[in-house]
Amino acid sequence: MKDMVEMSSLEMEKQQIGSNISKGEVSKCVGNPTKAMAILLVCSMGSFLFSVLKDPSPDNVPWNSLYNFSLFNKDQAGQVPMDDNKRLLGGLLPQGMEKDSCLSRYQMALYRKRLQRKYPSSYLISRLRSYEATHKRCGPYTESYNRTLEYLKSGQYNSTSPTDCNYIVWISLSGLGNKMLTIASAFLYALLTNRVLLVDPGENIPDLFCEPFPEVSWLLPPDFPIIDKFDTFNLTSPDSYGNMLRHSVVSNSTVPPYVYLNLLHDLDDHDELFFCDQEQSLLHKVPWLILKSNNYFVPSLFLMQSFEEELNNLFPDEGSVFHFLGQYLFHPTNTVWGLITRFYEAYLARADEIIGIQVRIIGIVGKGPEPLKYVVDQIVGCARNENLLPEISEKKPIINPSKQHKTMKAVLITSLSAGYFETLRDMYWTHQTATGEIIEVYQPSHEENQHTENEMHNMKALAEINLLSLSDKLITSPWSTFGYVAQSLGGLRPWILVKSDNQTLTDPPCSRAASMDPCFHTPPNGNCREKNWVDKGKIVPHVQHCEDRSWGLKLVDRDNES
Repeated sequence: MKDMVEMSSLEMEKQQIGSNISKGEVSKCVGNPTKAMAILLVCSMGSFLFSVLKDPSPDNVPWNSLYNFSLFNKDQAGQVPMDDNKRLLGGLLPQGMEKDSCLSRYQMALYRKRLQRKYPSSYLISRLRSYEATHKRCGPYTESYNRTLEYLKSGQYNSTSPTDCNYIVWISLSGLGNKMLTIASAFLYALLTNRVLLVDPGENIPDLFCEPFPEVSWLLPPDFPIIDKFDTFNLTSPDSYGNMLRHSVVSNSTVPPYVYLNLLHDLDDHDELFFCDQEQSLLHKVPWLILKSNNYFVPSLFLMQSFEEELNNLFPDEGSVFHFLGQYLFHPTNTVWGLITRFYEAYLARADEIIGIQVRIIGIVGKGPEPLKYVVDQIVGCARNENLLPEISEKKPIINPSKQHKTMKAVLITSLSAGYFETLRDMYWTHQTATGEIIEVYQPSHEENQHTENEMHNMKALAEINLLSLSDKLITSPWSTFGYVAQSLGGLRPWILVKSDNQTLTDPPCSRAASMDPCFHTPPNGNCREKNWVDKGKIVPHVQHCEDRSWGLKLVDRDNES
């Protein structure tokens, strides 16, 4: 008899939902014809949820047979032909990594209907292969890692005898969108400074993402000597680089074994010195940098002269930084990939066009309940002004007898609330479109509140980010890191809803993003040691202010096209 083990909360949730649906909802679908119309949608969604949660783990299923790629041509053997250049994203991904353990790594390309107009530079590809070799040599529990770890254990470091491997450790913080943006920022900094990125697993990083680098893990080991300090690191920490500079306890001759980098939204004048060229020579000597951030700080790296040449070589199209780094780093685990592919095949695959709509309410001031009508009016106004969705007709009959093929658009809505989905679904259900197009509206989940500590919540969030990235066109909410990640992964320039503090509709209700790259919400304003304020959005043409955050910074291509 097998030993009994304690069931995880996730497994209990799966079994409970499956039990409820299998015992109750299925019988309703087949046994009550008088209520069939009312129950049809519920049963369909229930059956989908049941299949998502009850399907067996795909870990041991051959990768060529796991999913039904009904959209794509297959050869005579029933396999999906795929050009190696496309499968590897133009050389972005390394060859030879095991397929079955991470199906999304090479299958995601099958779902990208949009032709990728930009490929990574040959220099970026070369640097990624070089980084992978360094990570293999310096990753967790290697000889170099163990040797460098001794400096942390002893608290002593002699900078005259430099280590052969230096590290940047990312501390898990904030919601999923912030996590992905800050990991990518930390990785780019690692590339620029020849460091190795190690990722704090936090609550569920291993459950969300596959290992991105060959042969050696990117996860910080649980026995890391100062891991118990991570929660205490903040603006006032004596270990922060800003405070070390303030109190003159770090210099070229006095180099500590580690430094905490406070790059949160509350960074002060001394923390901001991280983005100054003259500080990088000192930081280069520190073997361990411990980073905590909730910002996509990449745009400020492009304003540093010491990194300028390297960044120009890595990213000749500046507005594509997260597009490439995100596709390289973030491959959903098989469990999450199952959520993505099953939903796509069930609801989106047959659409002629997919319109993604991402709704996140942040900082809207006004009396009364959540501003549902205001946001719906914004979405509808934006979609109609930009010809993303058709007008509805009050006069035309709902049933059109013509058998001529009509364009079908699938609208994918992601939101914590179900209200936006219900309103748009009912609008296109009860009215004919003026153009005759068929509009179908879907929402994978509505969690009502954000639960960043919950495993299934984060899995659904990652699935929805990736589903949004498969859209042909995208509308996003202002200030939303969730939307930033989706647009960048998909190579999409979204229409961003205009933020209003008093729930008054603006004209126009949305504006087109200048590039697909995310916004750095709280960049430093100081001019390094000179202390004077400078407008960072006007220094170079490829770093501009964000459409949805006037004081933020974002990367755009020099020709302002993405």
